[in-house]
Amino acid sequence: MSEKEIAPKLEKLSAVKGMNDILPPESARWEYLEDKVRTLMSLYGYRNIRTPIVEPTALFVRGTGETTDIVEKEMYSFEDKLNGEALTLRPENTPGVVRAAIEHNLTYDGGKRLYYMGPMFRHERPQRGRYRQFYQLGAEALGFAGPEVDAELMLLVHQLFQSLGLRNVRVELNSLGVPSERQAHRAALLAYFSEHLDQLDAESQRRLQSNPLRILDTKNPALQSLVQGAPQLLQYLGDESLRHFDTVKTLLSGCGVQWSVNPRLVRGLDYYSHTVFEFVTAELGAQGTLCGGGRYDGLFRLLGGKPTPGVGWGMGLERVLELLKEQGQTPAAPVPDVYAVIPDAAALALAMQTIQALRAAGVAVQMHAGSGEGASSMKSQFKRADASGARYALVFGADELAQNAVTVKALRDGTATQRRESLADVAAWAATLQSGT
Repeated sequence: MSEKEIAPKLEKLSAVKGMNDILPPESARWEYLEDKVRTLMSLYGYRNIRTPIVEPTALFVRGTGETTDIVEKEMYSFEDKLNGEALTLRPENTPGVVRAAIEHNLTYDGGKRLYYMGPMFRHERPQRGRYRQFYQLGAEALGFAGPEVDAELMLLVHQLFQSLGLRNVRVELNSLGVPSERQAHRAALLAYFSEHLDQLDAESQRRLQSNPLRILDTKNPALQSLVQGAPQLLQYLGDESLRHFDTVKTLLSGCGVQWSVNPRLVRGLDYYSHTVFEFVTAELGAQGTLCGGGRYDGLFRLLGGKPTPGVGWGMGLERVLELLKEQGQTPAAPVPDVYAVIPDAAALALAMQTIQALRAAGVAVQMHAGSGEGASSMKSQFKRADASGARYALVFGADELAQNAVTVKALRDGTATQRRESLADVAAWAATLQSGT
């Protein structure tokens, strides 16, 4: 009996529900988007920051909000078995960035513009555009109080979407003013919804005392008319807050960005102030918010730092990629310039030396692998060369090697033209493989 027959059959393991593998060629679309992001962030002077995936649970209780759905229902939290510390897989990254800025005194010599890309974790029901491990792009401007930075961050998003060719994305704005103005609005909301207590559902009644602003976010269709009649925060803003908001709108309009004011766009946490915004599409159903952000001037103090202004946004990469696909904006997967056909193992050493020289010259080379038992035939290798998408095949056959040469065969011009090139001076002809000549 063979070892294979004796060995027990092991259970097949799968990824955790809502946490997805990103495989080629799909991963090429992610790389395309990430390259666009890095280029754009450099143009705007934003620098990359990388914070831990695991943070103290207290960071999100304070920074995300104890009464939010994220903290109450969605966080992946656990106790460290070694020291009993309460830890959480980050559900978002603004608190982590601010924690890092405080811990390392990043703004001691002036404001900082930062960005990040990475996985976040929320225990939600997986659906289109919403996953338990999802990837978020974020930009944070720390130490800048002026409305011009609010506008700059929105211009960054607008230019990113333009560079990707996305259409039908609208910009919604609102102002939250300052704490005293929000407190006056909160009192008005409390009085208004208390008068209509019998119309509120159980969730809204629970939110009434803890955070009445969150009632404005309700998705219950039966409450929409009631919410539309609620007092608006804009009615409680003073002159300074209105000037800040008007400047943001003027700057956006001057740069060609169309926007609309959404008086129901709020944040339920006290550390937010002034501008809040969202980039929204109608083409992804319920998951139509692509990017959301705002000013959070009170967050540094809440996390134990000195009072420091801050503003930023977060963007779900899966949703952006989904919209790209929905609108037919599908970047091509990268293909090699050359596929190396190696019919005999005896040619491997010289072939690999040549391939390395080509790669050093910037030529993308995919080498055929399979020189061991059951090595592929020449015909099979050419099929793989054609399937790779390469423009050329390099043939390291016995006749070629006897002349210290390689055959370069065109695969894409419809003529099957071929030529011989010397292996003595690879650099002299390497560039012709990149240009397609």
